Amino acid sequence: MSNESTYDIVVIGCGAAGLSAALGYADAASEQGRPARIAVLERAAQGDRGGATRWTSARLRVDDDGILDPTFAEVVLASHPDADAEYCRALEREAPTTILLLRERGVELQTGPLGLASELAAGRETAPKGGGKEILDKLAAAIEEYDGAEILYETEAVDLAVDDDGRVAGVRVRGRDGLLRTLDASAVVIASGGFEGNKEMLTQYVGPRACDLPLIAPGIGNNRGEGIRMAMAVGADTAGQFDMVHTEPVDPRTSQPDAVVFGAPYGIVVNQHAERFFDEGKRTFEAGFESLGLEIWRNQDQKAAFIGDQAEKLGLDPARLEATVAEFNAATGDAEFDPTKKDGKATVGLDVPKSNWAFPIDSPPYFGYPLTSAITFTFGGIRTDAEARVVTPGGRVIPRLYAAGEVTGVFYHEYPVGTSVLRALTFGRFAGAHAATEAAARPDEPLAS
Repeated sequence: MSNESTYDIVVIGCGAAGLSAALGYADAASEQGRPARIAVLERAAQGDRGGATRWTSARLRVDDDGILDPTFAEVVLASHPDADAEYCRALEREAPTTILLLRERGVELQTGPLGLASELAAGRETAPKGGGKEILDKLAAAIEEYDGAEILYETEAVDLAVDDDGRVAGVRVRGRDGLLRTLDASAVVIASGGFEGNKEMLTQYVGPRACDLPLIAPGIGNNRGEGIRMAMAVGADTAGQFDMVHTEPVDPRTSQPDAVVFGAPYGIVVNQHAERFFDEGKRTFEAGFESLGLEIWRNQDQKAAFIGDQAEKLGLDPARLEATVAEFNAATGDAEFDPTKKDGKATVGLDVPKSNWAFPIDSPPYFGYPLTSAITFTFGGIRTDAEARVVTPGGRVIPRLYAAGEVTGVFYHEYPVGTSVLRALTFGRFAGAHAATEAAARPDEPLAS
């Protein structure tokens, strides 16, 4: 860590949101013709940096031109009266610029059709060729090349420094030596993720047994909610559904990150008693896996299986499973199966229906996957405006404090997939650029540089 402790901006978090904020500030300062001193804080060691971004596939809900799928705003705004329309419109407006900047930073993006029935309007998605790690590495390299910027590894943010007038004036941190020090700054961006790695907060907000949820990837264990806590301590409001989490059905036999099983709409899912419990065909694969993951955790004791066959290897009662499959097969009709759209091929007379793609399981080779539910991110977080400025319950901006990424609360009841990294990059950029503009408007104040 440098002996210099005064910065133009301190960014808490080294994932997509934090790096985007740092670059947003650096780019704006360069356009203003001035140097800037920037610190990015990372709790982990350099080899483990990046939080959730490092491990995600980083699916982006945009088409070939970087245009955000219009169903994003529809899903968010229909989810709850408190959903922020201005935030949604800002993401819609700025998504193409975010995608363009990624490409300019050297991130190779691939766009193509999903190939199966989808609730996305265009049925297409974009993703970086190397996943989230590609984004992380390219953005971190750009920061490392910027004269005046540094990433402070193994450094934890403890709380915010605030002056007598209520302006944020820096961050108190604990370094690898275990000692506390204050980094003075003209602006602070909180981009430290949610509270997936904090079992106390999970129990407090999500409820009993939330501490038993495994992590979808190791990096999110560093997301411990301190960004939310320190913002609330200086008067920040909250937003999003604090008792809701984004979970995904994963194969428990592997230690690989993000081992999601997406095939449920085209088979059946049973619990540990070999009984169906979920309408596998109600939603398409990219829209229904979150609700399946939540159901496995909340009501099925974290044990389920996607069928196929091989009941004994799955630890299920073969006779009970055979009866379940036979009952399901008998309830399927003669309508034509079409995996590329909601085909209306539904079961008849079952207590747990299947609304689409209900074809009988009667043609070998059979297969089966054990399933459990893993936590990906939390919904509740800091409230910001559409410029990534942190606001109070009365809607007033807390001067010089910004937040972006999963530390900010946006979603209620449902997460529209493919938007987590996109919103982190977009609002991180907003935060850095706005902070730089504000700094340029205060010529009477000395800059750290």
